[in-house]
Amino acid sequence: MSDDSPTQADRDDRRLTLIVIPHGDLETRTIEISYRRLKVALFGVAVLALVVVVVVGMWFPILAQAGRVGGLERDLARLEAERTRVAELARTLAEVEAQYERVRELLGATGTAADSGAILPPLRSDSIRRMSQEGSGGEDGDLSFGAWPLASGGYITQVQSGAPGAHPGVDIAAPRNTQIRAAGPGVVREVGRNEVYGNYVVIDHGDGLESLYGHAARILIGRGDRVHGRKIIGFVGSTGQSSGYHLHFEVRRDGAAVDPLTYVRKP
Repeated sequence: MSDDSPTQADRDDRRLTLIVIPHGDLETRTIEISYRRLKVALFGVAVLALVVVVVVGMWFPILAQAGRVGGLERDLARLEAERTRVAELARTLAEVEAQYERVRELLGATGTAADSGAILPPLRSDSIRRMSQEGSGGEDGDLSFGAWPLASGGYITQVQSGAPGAHPGVDIAAPRNTQIRAAGPGVVREVGRNEVYGNYVVIDHGDGLESLYGHAARILIGRGDRVHGRKIIGFVGSTGQSSGYHLHFEVRRDGAAVDPLTYVRKP
């Protein structure tokens, strides 16, 4: 018995006929494609599509990272600009600290008990005794030592240090022309000006106690005047070795600088 079913070779030899009918009077075209070639073409298209998918999948993370490069560059430029500003501020701060340290050295070198005669006359015991005998209080002022030396609180920027050559008083930052007030009753021993303290006042309070007020813009009292506690004696300035408006306030006991904050308290 014969087998009339088509073999695999017969099936591959079959052809697909495409008839192209153009518009108009153009001639009709017939295209024949064998099933074998059609399978090869379809396989090639499938392989090409797979390759495209693989390539896109591999390049997509790279493209995504490349898209972030622009943002990273902008962030880097911003950080670099901030770093430059920080460096400039650090240099400025270092210069200010160096200047302030020089001022402290100048104040300390000339403000200790051993060198006080180079700027201020030595404490005279006769004037203290005379002041104690005559009295120095006023009718509208404090009769005890310990009043805050400014009309307003101010801000303490430097405290007193007892080390040799260190800062002999406290620096109190305050607005320009803030009233400077006597810390207690006494007699004005010295009013003057020098390159360190600028415009300054020294007041004897008796019993070996005296106070000094430096860097004033203007002084309102004269040598020998008697003052009561909290009397206005001048205005805050920035004269002498000063980097800003403030009062340099010292308290001395028997000619030696002591911590003013043990005698007066900030309001």
